[in-house]
Amino acid sequence: MPRKKVRLEHAVEYLSILDKQGKPDKDLDPKIDKDTLLRMHRTMLLSRRFDEYQLRWQKQGRIGTFAPAKGQEASQIGSIAAVEDDDWMVPSFRETSVALWRGTPMTGLLLYNAGYNEGGQIPEGQNDLPISIPVASQMNEAVGIAYAMKMQKKDRLVMSYFGDGATSEGDFHEALNFAQAFKTPNVFICQNNQWAISVPREQQTPSKTLAQKALAYGMPGIQVDGNDPLAVYAATREAAERARKGDGPTLIECITYRLSVHTTADDPGKYRDEEEEEHWQEWDPIPRFQHYLNNHKVLRKKDIEALEKEIDEEVKSAWDEAEEQMKSLDDPLVMFDHLFEERPAYLEEQRQAMKQYREDRNG
Repeated sequence: MPRKKVRLEHAVEYLSILDKQGKPDKDLDPKIDKDTLLRMHRTMLLSRRFDEYQLRWQKQGRIGTFAPAKGQEASQIGSIAAVEDDDWMVPSFRETSVALWRGTPMTGLLLYNAGYNEGGQIPEGQNDLPISIPVASQMNEAVGIAYAMKMQKKDRLVMSYFGDGATSEGDFHEALNFAQAFKTPNVFICQNNQWAISVPREQQTPSKTLAQKALAYGMPGIQVDGNDPLAVYAATREAAERARKGDGPTLIECITYRLSVHTTADDPGKYRDEEEEEHWQEWDPIPRFQHYLNNHKVLRKKDIEALEKEIDEEVKSAWDEAEEQMKSLDDPLVMFDHLFEERPAYLEEQRQAMKQYREDRNG
């Protein structure tokens, strides 16, 4: 028998709508309504300024380590804005922009980053999972939720977020395989920020794209300009429509860049050069989006200036509120709470011993 080429059902495409100056391809512009555009911009800017304040507070010892989203706001907001509020969202550990869009208060994020378990509480009625630190572990949870939605015949899909490093984990492959085999309503958002901590993308995998990994499982994969919120929105909307029709999952690779540290325990100056960072600064998603909004008379320069002041006050107010909550949560005796419905005698004995020790110590 002669050799013949095996034809795959899908091929990988690349999508970009805005150029560097924020000018769109008019044929590809998703024509997002004004209110949504303004909300997208506000949340991206809020996320950026919130990150900047948190970096200061972390250096002052007020909060612990955290992972800034700086540079990846378009990948996050462009995708989450394209789905419904009652859809599910499963994050990794860098989705500040997504969390803010979904309604998670900054006070909660601050409490979490300061080491308080209470900060991980998801607001009532918000279909989100908590922050997930182990790389790619949340992907199978996302598929499980989507499988449940399908079995219950609910018109809901599941967004899950992860980085380029996650594609080298077994959980990534297990999640994609199960999702496509059972046609679950998943949208997988891979934020390829070029670095898995200090491992560059070219060492992570020899694949030309990460999106093509979807083809091995028979699902569509698309690569998009992750610093272009319109392109991310358009790709996600298409994937969401596919999921709702029962046609299964999609993998979206967002080409973006981490403009800050991996976490505040990291020094990217040890493995990245300034020339690379300067190149990506030119593609910063926020000014690029602002140019688009300004050119379309959706947002003016004075509007941005007013918004900056409003956001500054909002972030400072969130810190004041979080700080007050921290004072009420400083009692170490809470470590004995929320473990059992009825506290066992041995645990109650330990609690009383610790309480007595603190009273004796404090006079």
